Amino acid sequence: MNISEFMADHHRACDDEYVKAEGLVVDQNWVEANTSFANAYADFNLHFKREEETLFPAFEEKTGMAGGPTQVMRSEHVRMRATLDELKNHLEAQDKDKFLGLSESFMILVQQHNMKEEQMLYSMMDKVFGAESENLVKQLP
Repeated sequence: MNISEFMADHHRACDDEYVKAEGLVVDQNWVEANTSFANAYADFNLHFKREEETLFPAFEEKTGMAGGPTQVMRSEHVRMRATLDELKNHLEAQDKDKFLGLSESFMILVQQHNMKEEQMLYSMMDKVFGAESENLVKQLP
């Protein structure tokens, strides 16, 4: 499996778990919402870790592009992490309205971010690494 396939699949898994949590908040099922959100939170952070600690450094080393698309993605990760923390606080406070208000913005940010990675960055990585792509995927936590 190449980088594009593996990482796009993980995007879907993160999104699916998050949407599940969001639905549970709508239903005010706070116990299950907290569990589902914790899973989504961990999934998103694992995804960011895979990129920031393995894929981005390898791509930057191979291409010499340290200030390009990977830097943009890192800055978006910072914003997404902060939003996830804010969502977590609203969930813990059982504030449905604040959670759902911020949730819509978060999902738009995630969708735009994923589209950039899937349509541009991951395919660039697959081209740059060629057959090495599968080995990089195997190294991911």
